[in-house]
Amino acid sequence: MDKLEIIKSNFYQNRDVIEKTVNTNIEDINYATDMLINMIESNGKLLVCGNGGSSGDAQHISSEFINRFEKERTEMPAISLNSDTATLTSIANDYDYKYIFSKQVKALGQPNDILMTFTTSGNSNNINEAIIAAKERNIKIILISGKDGGKAATLLGEQDCKVIIPHDRTSRIQEMHLIIIHSICECLDEYMTSKF
Repeated sequence: MDKLEIIKSNFYQNRDVIEKTVNTNIEDINYATDMLINMIESNGKLLVCGNGGSSGDAQHISSEFINRFEKERTEMPAISLNSDTATLTSIANDYDYKYIFSKQVKALGQPNDILMTFTTSGNSNNINEAIIAAKERNIKIILISGKDGGKAATLLGEQDCKVIIPHDRTSRIQEMHLIIIHSICECLDEYMTSKF
């Protein structure tokens, strides 16, 4: 396959994954948005985490909450658990890398909060430990994943939400995660400015 074919195939595959994601996940994304509205109304905060490219997603949505998305509105509380390098490295050094998020959930999380996790596979030990810690503190979880959701999907309860992108390719999953972030943020902009 030549370069032009590779480039075109990325766009065409993205288009197909978008259609499948809308068909299989639209209600779950809507439920996740409702959970976040309830969190805001209950004076809770968003705790969010991910690894690698997913850590970028976590920081992205956290910044949109704290600053703004596209409309001027009241700031919304969020903490990206993968942004404090001193905390991350101290936990990884003193305990284990798999606890870098869970110890923060235990220290910062309250029952009105939501833990949002980004993981393309659902099998990252540190994400799963964070979910377990959130369950212990009665914190609801929004899992944004891909493939089959991995082990993370099996850890969720009835009040939690999972949005699983129906694809195996990491790049396509990450592209859908970005659209989900922007869709949620646009809904929250509308809610915060018009209270629909």
